[in-house]
Amino acid sequence: MAFNRTGSSQNPLESILEGNMPPLREKDKGNVFKRRSVNLNRSIQLLDEAVGSPSYLPLTPKTPRGRLLRHSHYTPVKVPSSSNFDVSQMFTPTPRKGQFDVTEDITTTNVSLLMEEDPGLAASSGLYHDFQQSMKRNPAPQQVFDLLSDYEQVCKDQVYVLKKLVSRAVPQQDKCKKTYKTLGLLDKEKVTWQLVHSLYRDRTDTEINNHYHEEDMLIEGAEKIATDQNLVDNLYAQNDTLRRSQLVIDWLESCASENLDMLADNVKFFSDQPVAWENTLHHLKNKVSGVPMASDRPLVDELDPDAPIRQNRILDDLDKEDEDRLLQHIFICLRAGQLEKAQEVCQKCGQFWRAATLEGWRLYHDPNYEKLGPDNQMAAVRGNPYRDVWKKVCWNMANETKLSMCEKAIYAVFSGNLPALLPMCRSWTDHVWAYFKVMVDVQVEKEIRTKGVPDRKLDDLPPSYWDRLMEPRNVFEQIEASPDEIVRNESEHWFCVIEKYIILGDVGALIEVMHNWVVKTGQELPGHLLRFMCHLILFLRAVGHATKEELCTTILEAYVEHIITNKHSHLVAHYVARLPRQSQVIWYAKFLEGIEDRTERQSCLQQAEEEGLDIPLITKTVVENIRHRDTFVVKADTTLPPETTVSEEDRKKIEAIDWLVFDPTQRAEAMKQANAVMRSFIALKKHLAAREVFEKLPADSVDLIMRYSHQQKGSVGSSDENAIREYLCIRAYLDAVESFNSWFSLFHHDKPVKPDLIVGGNFTERVAYEHRLKQYEAENDRWKHNVTQQTRVTRDRIFNVLLFTDGGWMKDQRGDDEDSDPLRTSQMESLRKLYLPALCFNLHYLLHSTRMYAECLQLADVIASEQYQLYKTFDKDELQRLLRLFRESSLALLDIGKDPLGYELV
Repeated sequence: MAFNRTGSSQNPLESILEGNMPPLREKDKGNVFKRRSVNLNRSIQLLDEAVGSPSYLPLTPKTPRGRLLRHSHYTPVKVPSSSNFDVSQMFTPTPRKGQFDVTEDITTTNVSLLMEEDPGLAASSGLYHDFQQSMKRNPAPQQVFDLLSDYEQVCKDQVYVLKKLVSRAVPQQDKCKKTYKTLGLLDKEKVTWQLVHSLYRDRTDTEINNHYHEEDMLIEGAEKIATDQNLVDNLYAQNDTLRRSQLVIDWLESCASENLDMLADNVKFFSDQPVAWENTLHHLKNKVSGVPMASDRPLVDELDPDAPIRQNRILDDLDKEDEDRLLQHIFICLRAGQLEKAQEVCQKCGQFWRAATLEGWRLYHDPNYEKLGPDNQMAAVRGNPYRDVWKKVCWNMANETKLSMCEKAIYAVFSGNLPALLPMCRSWTDHVWAYFKVMVDVQVEKEIRTKGVPDRKLDDLPPSYWDRLMEPRNVFEQIEASPDEIVRNESEHWFCVIEKYIILGDVGALIEVMHNWVVKTGQELPGHLLRFMCHLILFLRAVGHATKEELCTTILEAYVEHIITNKHSHLVAHYVARLPRQSQVIWYAKFLEGIEDRTERQSCLQQAEEEGLDIPLITKTVVENIRHRDTFVVKADTTLPPETTVSEEDRKKIEAIDWLVFDPTQRAEAMKQANAVMRSFIALKKHLAAREVFEKLPADSVDLIMRYSHQQKGSVGSSDENAIREYLCIRAYLDAVESFNSWFSLFHHDKPVKPDLIVGGNFTERVAYEHRLKQYEAENDRWKHNVTQQTRVTRDRIFNVLLFTDGGWMKDQRGDDEDSDPLRTSQMESLRKLYLPALCFNLHYLLHSTRMYAECLQLADVIASEQYQLYKTFDKDELQRLLRLFRESSLALLDIGKDPLGYELV
């Protein structure tokens, strides 16, 4: 604006809030000005206390004033509370559990928060939990508007905390800049929830009223006399677009009124007495008294309101300063919908005439045409019967070039003169308010002039006035094409775009633009914006206005991903439950993959159960996701060295089985997944890891599967039976491998060493040698016994694998067409070709090393047997190598006096 000493174009409200007051006047200006210092200092003190002192209290919640159109120019009487359009409680928050205690001293908390890397993020992290709790407290469809009130109150509490925080912060710090951004984001969210509450409450009420009271409304409207007030009331009742446009105006004024409370409660520093232009009056009195003038500037010599313009003279500089400040204050009050406060300020400053000029907007209404009061007493006539003349005068004043920009804007508010109003609008919300104010004004004026009393002649308004007969969509198109770059840029802000589509009622476009932000944005969206969009989508679903379900799901998934990434574990189940069933499984499984603590795992499963998620399918997906992180291909490569340690990635696969062990009814699935993990480990010779997986399954798993299968199905299904058989095959293989390793270690590393005889030793040394020799013989006997025992055990365990019953090792006994897994079948066949030949070689080595040559040749009969068909698992090179080993065993038999097949020679 052009009304402060610096010549700044700053918004008047921002200018006053930032303390851009004019300097104090010199003492020689008169005693009447000494009060400026006291009252100005008092005002600044009040402002400092409001913004930064420890005793700062949160702003009182603002609501539309007791009726739908309180801020309108067209409702001079209070609508009864039973009105269908009463919105007196729309912006009033519902008390909630844990509501922020405004008397709580949070100084210590603020200090600790300031130490955080991002104080704003740390201070507002509790919002995620608060919003979830609000949803849980208001789960029913009829509670959606209580839910919106809860959302608004949560944001309001958080804005209060952040304001306390920034009042103690250093603005130059980068981390504090983030806090300011968070504060701005949450403040915009708060007012957006107010807008949603107001408009959707009206839409819901309208649907109900149209269904039940349409005929009653028409009859009631027909019976009323066509006074200005009745015409406008009926227009608002029937024209949904106009009524909601007025709600938008009420909302914008309610938001502005919150900032208005931060101004000084009075403007007594304009004057100690209700005298207008006191300094000019002082000069005129001195002139009449013959007191010499300090300046010969052409001051007005009359003090009627039109004197400066009529005489083309000026006021005293201090009066001009007071006048400019007063006009700014009046405009700010009008922008905040506080007409009564603006009139009160005028009266306190001695400008009663100006307060009267702000009164002419009231609609004319004579209730005596409809009915008389008690005892046939006539009621008072309300409103301005010459409102048309007053309105035309306001229009002309708004176009008067000799008036200041601010004064022209004041009268432009009442006359619908948009060109005169826009120069005082600096923000996107100011422009929306100005356009909607004018748009409603024109539509109401059109209604009065087309449907009013036929013989009533009204003064014509300029043709340019009717150019503003617009629709809400045209309003936003013009704002987005504003010559003001700040306004154009602000119109692209997230919440401004959201508010635009909410006002237009274009839910489809709103969902599309939010979806584009999620999937196409070049930067990560703020977490609080994702939270807002998620809860807005859920609200639209609740009231039946959500469309484009696929796009909605993407937005909800973005929020789910955000809370998973930011470790809000206790919230995930609640929001995943709002996704389609397939997405529920995918996202909750993804979330559970990162949970490693057993207690936390149980808690997450309990939360999923409370939200009705498909726990069996989710836990199965978790295990599959983890074990598929690195796929493997089973190859017949016996040169791969066995691993004796368990890697971190292998450990995660092993522990993933725990997800399926919690629930006994999932034991069959646990066994199938465990088998799959063990197949991969065995293929890579990670026998130690495979054994750990095996031990994850409780010992009673087979019996438990059998029992549950009989209880639920009457018999064991083919897939469960094949899983049990594979489980037993793996156990047999692991037992054989471990037994062979034990034998190998015992045979090669644990054999006692015969003591050496010391040649030429004395008697004592010979005695000691004989003692050691006896110990060696005893230990050697024990070793031979242990080797014999271990050899037999290992031989039997290897034969358990080679001669596995009912079809062979890693062979399904029953076909499973319903749950067929080609990958599993391929892996099992590959494991047969990889390990059955290897076990045969190991068994031959064991038997040959322990001089059991005849049994070596018996192994040849087993391999060649058509019953077991083990020879089919050998390739050509392996068979040739095996035949060479059998030849060595035959030669060894010949050396000990037996025939090549191990029989005694006759």
